[in-house]
Amino acid sequence: MIEVLSVASEAYPLVKTGGLADVAGALPGALAHHGVTMRTLIPGYPAVLREAISGRVIYEFNDLFGAWARLIAGRFAGLDLIVLDASHLYDRPGNPYLTPDGRDWGDNWIRFAALSWVAGKLANGLVPGYAPQIVHAHDWQAGLAPAYVKYGPSDQVKTVITVHNMVFQGHFGADIFGRLDLPPHAYWESLEYYGGVGYLKAGLVTADAITTVSPTYAKEIRTPQFGAGLEGLVNARAGSVYGITNGIDVEAWNPATDPELPQSYSANTLQRRAVNKAAIRERFGIEATDGPMFSVVSRLTSQKGIDLIASNVDWLVSLGATLMILGSGDGQLEAELQTAAARYPGRVAMHRGYDERLSHLIQGGADAILIPSRFEPCGLTQLYGLRYGCVPVVARVGGLADTVIDANEAAVDAGVATGLQFSPVTSEALGEAIQRAVELFRDQKVWRKMQRRGMRHDVSWDASAKRYADLYASLLGQERDDHDRD
Repeated sequence: MIEVLSVASEAYPLVKTGGLADVAGALPGALAHHGVTMRTLIPGYPAVLREAISGRVIYEFNDLFGAWARLIAGRFAGLDLIVLDASHLYDRPGNPYLTPDGRDWGDNWIRFAALSWVAGKLANGLVPGYAPQIVHAHDWQAGLAPAYVKYGPSDQVKTVITVHNMVFQGHFGADIFGRLDLPPHAYWESLEYYGGVGYLKAGLVTADAITTVSPTYAKEIRTPQFGAGLEGLVNARAGSVYGITNGIDVEAWNPATDPELPQSYSANTLQRRAVNKAAIRERFGIEATDGPMFSVVSRLTSQKGIDLIASNVDWLVSLGATLMILGSGDGQLEAELQTAAARYPGRVAMHRGYDERLSHLIQGGADAILIPSRFEPCGLTQLYGLRYGCVPVVARVGGLADTVIDANEAAVDAGVATGLQFSPVTSEALGEAIQRAVELFRDQKVWRKMQRRGMRHDVSWDASAKRYADLYASLLGQERDDHDRD
């Protein structure tokens, strides 16, 4: 067995703001089938401590970056966790990174430096009997963990950093460096970034391997368009960069057993989806038309291409289709979509906010889901869509390009199409994709075949977990298949 310490700022089901939590929550269980034992080091936010209250204290710090703290170990919410209980850092309202009024916590630099520092200590024998062979850090919040391992007393532990989104980098002023408990030479060797300290940069420099959450995104971050200023560094380390597509929890997302659906179904009983579609119509007052019901389940931001959807509402309605929107985000985009819903009652409906249960119903009843992201490291929404026969209409970027097979004429004739892709990421291109989807929907034989193909596509974690296990083994000098590397 390979022993891995995962370091993450969130993990589903305990705390979640995005896809990072889904990965941190699902990967340990998937890896268990591939000879890997993974424990996750996570901050002791209030929601986490409520679960971990019965855990075992394995270490106490008299002074962890300013105050007493301790480590609590145990199995909580189905995860094998080491919880960093440090009330001066994590016992506060708001989400893990933002104040209740939406601003970054001013001490985020120290909150996540502490998390990484503890990871470094655990890697070097802090707790007797626990000796991870790999430290796997996620995003900038754990970006210093590989640095603490590199500059620690032992060079036996290998490190991996996964980039879930290159845009978020953890960039702070140079004045904090003196409080990070790293040797002076580490600043210029690994941490200096545009005159300050870069947490993600530190991880990219010091980790033994870099992974992203899809093969296409692994290539995209080598370009100025997607590299967010770090593309030069990524190119310099190209031989250590791997793209491994995310999976989803196929037990939690299973249309055959999903308790959130009025009617369960499978790829062989697609006609039953009509009950779920009717439930959406009844709940939100959407009219029955001959066209498809498109859906949006997303953060309403420019990155997600929501402005492109807003500019296509008139076109979509003119084609005889309807639209169901679930999400929140940018105030102006929310207002534009709400105005569209008011302009087309019965054809466009919007539910502001996020509702996990409703997202299941939408995937289980809508005909197609629009995902016009300007960039998408992996994306999970299209995987849920495939799993539920809710045909994804996606921009040809990142993980969207890797996971959806476009319904071009050749793919339709060969019976391999699972959705629609479009490029470039413009309003006009999305409009053309919407029209293509409407035309394909008119041929229900073709549409059903596309749904079934998507539903039978493997979107589980199994194949991806094997690739992570192979990567860990290769870092430890064990055999690894060449075809598993990008």
